[in-house]
Amino acid sequence: MFEAVEAMLAEHADLERRLADPAIHADQATARKVGRRYAELGRVVSAYEAWRQVSDDLVAARELAGEDAGFAEEAERLGGEEAALAERLRLLLLPRDPNEDKNVLLEVKAGEGGEESALFAGDLVRMYLRYAERHGWKTETLDVAESDLGGVKNLTLAVKGRSSGAEPGETPYARLKFEGGVHRVQRVPVTESQGRIHTSAAGVLVLPEAEDVDVEIEDKDLRVDVFRSSGPGGQSVNTTDSAVRITHLPTGIVVSCQNEKSQLQNKEQALRILRSRLLAVAQEAADQEAAAARRSQVRTVDRSERVRTYNFPQNRITDHRVGYTAYNLDQVLDGDLDGVVTALLDADQRERLAGLENQPG
Repeated sequence: MFEAVEAMLAEHADLERRLADPAIHADQATARKVGRRYAELGRVVSAYEAWRQVSDDLVAARELAGEDAGFAEEAERLGGEEAALAERLRLLLLPRDPNEDKNVLLEVKAGEGGEESALFAGDLVRMYLRYAERHGWKTETLDVAESDLGGVKNLTLAVKGRSSGAEPGETPYARLKFEGGVHRVQRVPVTESQGRIHTSAAGVLVLPEAEDVDVEIEDKDLRVDVFRSSGPGGQSVNTTDSAVRITHLPTGIVVSCQNEKSQLQNKEQALRILRSRLLAVAQEAADQEAAAARRSQVRTVDRSERVRTYNFPQNRITDHRVGYTAYNLDQVLDGDLDGVVTALLDADQRERLAGLENQPG
């Protein structure tokens, strides 16, 4: 059982030796990469050692139970503990998302429905901000364009988790990666005088935030244009050309930022978003190549598809990918999003476990 752990134990010991060598810290990028892998394997090593210890104690207790009935109860307790530790270790051995420990860039954009869609996009932004606050994550608005009534035409939000110590599945990307897609709302808009329920939508895009070591961008591949920032209704809010638009020529990806008053700051924010989009493009291509090996019910949902409905008259939230429905929409919009997030993570976990069990050999 758990044959794969032996190789991980050896790799963990090797990484420990490398990290103890001062020479590795001369290259910070390499040191960070090795450190992340060491921490990742450390969870597996700790879980394996705990399981082995309890397994050995269980064997001893069962042997002694044949001579002393008092050990039978101890063996039963250890049996339950051993099963729980074995399940935790099995989950840790599942193939991990390479972006599991990354921070997130969250883009929210108004879609069909005009001003009502922009107001709903604003509601989604506040929901994610409150969810981040509940988890102790830091947030930073990189770029925003507001609507006339105070909604959001589009907004890019950076979500940063704790620098260390986060459990697997508790980082921003791990808990937000399935939020991407079309979110639909059904409610009576503030602009509706007849009290009729309208349906509108907003789009959410979730990107793992790329680091400099993940994506290399060459200056020759960029076209940088500057223009004057504008606010709601197209009114100018800046008398200088501080807004920046960057076009990545090889891919055609365009990123604009106007949130900061400094042209340099806007350029840095735009490059930050561009790196993450390029990382997502590269990983999407890799995922397509590996699609024959593994397809997840959640992961393969196209971003253009409706993923969730927010029904205000019924106080209902429904995630269509996993059939999750709850009648606590008001709490969800206040940041209590863990119910639907956990349902999505559980569905993905079941899919991965099934794929692992169905592998030949």
